[in-house]
Amino acid sequence: MAVLIYKSLPSTNTEVKKPGYRHGDVVIAREQTAGRGQRGNRWSSNPGENLTFSLVWEPTFLEAKRQFLLSEAVALALTDTLEHFQIRSRIKWTNDIYVGNKKICGILIEHDLGTDGKLSRTVVGIGLNINQKEFEDWVPNPTSMALIAGHTFDLNEVFQRLYDDLEARYSQLQTAPEEIEAAYDKLIYRKGTLAPYRLPNGKRFEGVILGVKSSGELLVESEGMVVPYLFKEIEFII
Repeated sequence: MAVLIYKSLPSTNTEVKKPGYRHGDVVIAREQTAGRGQRGNRWSSNPGENLTFSLVWEPTFLEAKRQFLLSEAVALALTDTLEHFQIRSRIKWTNDIYVGNKKICGILIEHDLGTDGKLSRTVVGIGLNINQKEFEDWVPNPTSMALIAGHTFDLNEVFQRLYDDLEARYSQLQTAPEEIEAAYDKLIYRKGTLAPYRLPNGKRFEGVILGVKSSGELLVESEGMVVPYLFKEIEFII
């Protein structure tokens, strides 16, 4: 394991995609000038106030069709860490961590596939809001550990705890993937609650999340029908 800390980088995910990085290596940037989130969005973070880093894994044991398990393991590690610091959180499908109705963390996972139908290399990018208390107006419903707890945190302490939790969930992924799925299911944001959603064509509807399929689709019941949705096929209205 190598942990490299940079004062500034365009994107930690872009950096660790370079071939010199191997399993367990981490790149931390105190500032990202072109941080990326899901759906092609930017990730906004004040320099030196939060954790923005990318981790390399080589999950060659995991079939590509089960890759959502890895997303589940990462999300669970984050909820584990927040729970350690007395912050209860939920997982907003697919890869956001919420406290109440506010976003505290985003995850960007990018895979390389091997020739055997399994994953060969995965880059896990994490942006966790820790000490930031003011956010740009365009950032939707943000929060941070400091805003929730009422005090600031040591970034190194939070990182070490999170790294240990990531390693623990990765190990569990190898030995007991069914436990990963069960734990993720219990922490799905809005599960079992009637709430509003939007389709790509702009249509709004109300539905109830029932769970997530092993292949990653979100199962939503509306008007007596259960529909599986892929990433970008449904939007949460918050």
